Amino acid sequence: MSKALLAALTGSVDDRPDALTIAGRPLSREQLLGAAGAVAARVAGAPVVAVRAEATLETVVAVVGALLAGVPVVPLPPDSGPAERDHILRDSGAALLLTGPGGVGDGAGAGSADAGVEVLPVDVAERAPWHGPEPDEAATAFVLYTSGTTGAPKGALISRRAVAAGLDGLADAWAWTPDDTLAHGLPLFHVHGLVLGVLGPLRVGSTLVHTGRPKPEAYAAAGGSLYFGVPTVWNRVAGDPTAARALSGARLLVSGSAPLPTPVFRALEELTGHRPVERYGMTETLITVATRADGERRPGHVGVPLPGVRTRIVAEAGAEIGELEVTGPTLFDGYLNRPEATAASYAADGWFRTGDIAAIEPDGTHRIVGRASTDMIKSGGYRIGAGEVENALLDHPAVREAAVVGAPHADLGQEIVAYVVADGVAEQQLIDFVAGHLSAHKRPRKVRFLDALPRNAMGKPQKRLLPPA
Repeated sequence: MSKALLAALTGSVDDRPDALTIAGRPLSREQLLGAAGAVAARVAGAPVVAVRAEATLETVVAVVGALLAGVPVVPLPPDSGPAERDHILRDSGAALLLTGPGGVGDGAGAGSADAGVEVLPVDVAERAPWHGPEPDEAATAFVLYTSGTTGAPKGALISRRAVAAGLDGLADAWAWTPDDTLAHGLPLFHVHGLVLGVLGPLRVGSTLVHTGRPKPEAYAAAGGSLYFGVPTVWNRVAGDPTAARALSGARLLVSGSAPLPTPVFRALEELTGHRPVERYGMTETLITVATRADGERRPGHVGVPLPGVRTRIVAEAGAEIGELEVTGPTLFDGYLNRPEATAASYAADGWFRTGDIAAIEPDGTHRIVGRASTDMIKSGGYRIGAGEVENALLDHPAVREAAVVGAPHADLGQEIVAYVVADGVAEQQLIDFVAGHLSAHKRPRKVRFLDALPRNAMGKPQKRLLPPA
């Protein structure tokens, strides 16, 4: 890493009064540096600080202040319940909890007190100079908590070097420059909204407009050249033709955190004139693969590895899909206080096992099929990716949402079961539709109709919460 992590904040990049706008509240880089300097002076020397990561200026000031001081940051989801909140605070060893003027919210004070954490409100108007040295690039920048299929969330240790490598790789892939205005309305407690969506502009030097809630009309009014969104957001934008057409002047529409359904891709292309770019990553790896701004954009494809990143597919003999493994400078430094879990996440030769099922095309483009634990279906001797079946279902005009799983079957081993949100279509029609688009063995054996799919804050379907098949 050849420059400070927040190069555009601490360097000599041209400033403007609204270099950063969060939910309508503007701040210049100079003002942000002054407010963050005051936070840095108050938290310097702390082992770890937690930040109640609402989509506010206070959150940005708190995160930047801690990073200036070289103190690892634990973003705390503002909607986390007392048990999850206490686990994260205790497990991380956070000494302070930085919050906005409203504090930690109803019922949170007792939990925070029990965890022995001092609550420290952040004042955006406070100013103090910060003259501390740039922390070591190998130091931890974030402890990001991620949930697996079992057990309490684990804290992934993300170094400053990894953050810088990831952001520089995306700047290269997307031709991201100080002339851009990044617009998005993503949560600030995930990699997508916080690391890419806030630290990206503070490293590259672009303007940031955070819309608050990611409503289509807010995206339309943001005036961005570069837009970030998750599939749920893009689906809502595509459902508002007026808002979608307002994005035609943008340079790049980026989708991530979950696969973008092909119908949404096509609707955005028709309404905005842009074929969206997709990218792939996870908390432990940051972003490792991305469609380039100057590359081919295909539905269901997430592009090629970022500079320095290598990928491979580990598959059974003769199979075209398998588990994606990666290595490179964006990887995490392990799970906090969990050496066994860390060791289990790596192959014997040191490559990180993503747990995602993927295929790599002859031209190097990656296609993510799903999670190994839930999305690799073994039926009648065939290995079938749930994502391929989901995309086929979403191509049907009556289907708005789809999730596919493998359910135990006495003869086949597993049978394909589809959960859909749809109107005016029968089960057999959808089974036949998929059979006509894919190989017959990839058709669902059962279709269950729901009012909505269970999803998390980033819009990812939560298949473990689906009703029994």
